[in-house]
Amino acid sequence: MSGLQVISSGMLSLIQDLGRYGVAHHGLSVGGPADLHAHCWANQLLDNPSNASVLEITMGNASFLALDDTLMSLTGAETNPQIDGEPIATWRSFLLRKGQTLKLGYAKTGFRSYLSVAGGFDVPKVFGSSATVVRNHMGGLGEGAGRAIQKGDVLPVSKSYTSDGKPFNWVPRLFIPKYLDEVSLSVIESYQSHLFSRQAKHEFYANAYRISDKSDRMGIRLQGNPVQMDVEGVISEGIAYGSIQFPSNGQPIILLNDRQTLGGYPKIGCVSKMSLMKLAQAKPGSVIHFYRGDIDRETEAYCQFMNFFSL
Repeated sequence: MSGLQVISSGMLSLIQDLGRYGVAHHGLSVGGPADLHAHCWANQLLDNPSNASVLEITMGNASFLALDDTLMSLTGAETNPQIDGEPIATWRSFLLRKGQTLKLGYAKTGFRSYLSVAGGFDVPKVFGSSATVVRNHMGGLGEGAGRAIQKGDVLPVSKSYTSDGKPFNWVPRLFIPKYLDEVSLSVIESYQSHLFSRQAKHEFYANAYRISDKSDRMGIRLQGNPVQMDVEGVISEGIAYGSIQFPSNGQPIILLNDRQTLGGYPKIGCVSKMSLMKLAQAKPGSVIHFYRGDIDRETEAYCQFMNFFSL
């Protein structure tokens, strides 16, 4: 069988494309890459469409054996990757020859890596997407039952490598982010922001929060001084990507790709799309600050991003 054989899958490795849209009425989550920026560059380096299936690797510590010559790229967290013990650079394309092993160490900076192959991984689509959502038992390898990648799996590659004389590609340094342990996130106030008093909003923006180790792809749980509210719940409603909800303990939760479709906690607004890409690379223990975002500026930045990657 051709493709990549999984020697070590790391803490959590999932097949992801851009996600599963138009399925919320079935109670299904969108899924998709937590860090859209790193995902799109991983495909761009190989001239893949942005929706090609890639492997999202959380915290590194994964390794793969090439069953054929395979053109690949690796973006996102810095994991000191090596081919047969020789270091290679990230944010560029490279060739993994048949019989060679690619090994990623633990992430030094950042939290998630994105491994792409020319043509994308050849995996089945469910509701039009290969995105793995474990809680929905949907997407990924095999029957699309939504399980994480495991040792011994073979990740099928849809495109054989042929030397066409093209040089390897790399991402210009200007577009390679620095992943920090302290992150400021832009917030667009919406939802029930009118239910938050002036004092509650002041506390929210003045607080420094830490990411809890209980966070996952459903949501980032934060720990800090609780924000006191006069209301504990609202009528259940649809939840947007990046919504910031406040349960009764006053500790905010930022809802991500695998979030539930409905929820009844008060929400002050949403983290902007551009800031969510930074948040995806913040490890548990990282410090989070919030600031009021300008919706016009955020919209312009995201439109430029979408145009660049043809989203």
